[in-house]
Amino acid sequence: MSFSIAGKTAIVTGAANGIGLAIGKHFVDKGANVVFADMDEEKLIKEIGEETDGSNMRYFAGDLRQKLTVANLLSATIDAFDRVDILINGSRQVIASDPLNPDDDAMETLLEQNLLTSLRLSQQVAKRMIKQAEGQEEGTAGTIVNLSSIAARRSNPQLMAYSVSTAALDQMTRSLAVALAPHRIRVNAVAFGSVMSNSLKGTLKEHSDYRSDIEDHTPLGRIAAPGELAEAVHYLASDGSGFMTGQIMTVDGGRTLLDPVAAPAH
Repeated sequence: MSFSIAGKTAIVTGAANGIGLAIGKHFVDKGANVVFADMDEEKLIKEIGEETDGSNMRYFAGDLRQKLTVANLLSATIDAFDRVDILINGSRQVIASDPLNPDDDAMETLLEQNLLTSLRLSQQVAKRMIKQAEGQEEGTAGTIVNLSSIAARRSNPQLMAYSVSTAALDQMTRSLAVALAPHRIRVNAVAFGSVMSNSLKGTLKEHSDYRSDIEDHTPLGRIAAPGELAEAVHYLASDGSGFMTGQIMTVDGGRTLLDPVAAPAH
């Protein structure tokens, strides 16, 4: 079974910085054609470059919460590379919320950003993958990998909306895996712990004591680098995981092995 993704075409959302950017660049290094999608066009151009014709990279800037933008992203990918084989749903947002405040709209915001955006894009991409595979009787027709979080299994009132949205994303992963299995499309997720993303960097600048809390409550004693998540995503996107679908792979340095009540949630 091959772990190669060379020659395959991938869409990576949330790709202007942090984890999504690391995944996109890792895929490019491994020979895949990659469309880096994000709302922040300025950062995309800074990271990818404005002139991408002739390369195996493209960028797409747009608000994927809009259904038309989702369709445009898929069209841009097909125009550039003729097909799509891999979808990485990496666009995500973390917002602190007050579970006792009826005017707090974090739940609605995060369900839209972290769940529904990924669902709509997955549905559109899956249709394309099914069409591409017509007449093909063997092998994987496509792979979808969702970026989730161990917050889905932990209870922190200040992150209730985020926890609910990631738990819903996990269930979406399982449900789509069953629905798409007859079409030979695999759907999995990576639930990660503390990764040195841009948002965590900002948090650590404001609360420097959080670093020691994280390290003390992570058996491996450190915070993961974005590239380590990229390796896990690569595995799920490749044929090397060809008999895996509907799985939530945990990449957290052992964090969830400890008492979730005693461990701080950041």
